[in-house]
Amino acid sequence: MNFNEGEKFIKKGELSEEVEVFVDGCSLGNPGPGGYGVLIREGNREWLISGGSVETTNNRMELTAVIKALSQFKQPKKIKVYSDSEYVIQGATKWLSSWEQRGFKTSEKKPVKNQDLWKELKRWLCFHRVTFIKVLAHSGHLENEKVDRLAKKEAQRWKKRIAHLKNGKGQRKEKNF
Repeated sequence: MNFNEGEKFIKKGELSEEVEVFVDGCSLGNPGPGGYGVLIREGNREWLISGGSVETTNNRMELTAVIKALSQFKQPKKIKVYSDSEYVIQGATKWLSSWEQRGFKTSEKKPVKNQDLWKELKRWLCFHRVTFIKVLAHSGHLENEKVDRLAKKEAQRWKKRIAHLKNGKGQRKEKNF
């Protein structure tokens, strides 16, 4: 589905009130264990989502945070995504359509990194009406600081899990993380 088809789909139905989404991702090493954090605010309701990966990059976690947020809604919504990631914002608003036209190749004809995530994000951008808003990292923005802490906490969980497995303590059945 391209953007035009998605926009036509959204305009046919009524969109409910606007949703605010605050996202962040991090990795301890690049690559290394990583995590993402999401705060979703819909009307009077707020909820958090977090997760991570054993070996990832900061950019993958930033993208994953946005995808996880947008995938929470099964009906089209107007969504404001607040992010401190220039990579995500520029990619979603400026580069994605060009990459798609070139078969997910950069202007230097090299494969776009994180294609799997960009393609998934594209599907959600076609489904919802999304606006991206740049937030300065570590500037005291309350929601951004909250999701930053959540992403770092998840990355630390994965780091501890790796250490646990390397120390031979992972022989027994592990709890889900």
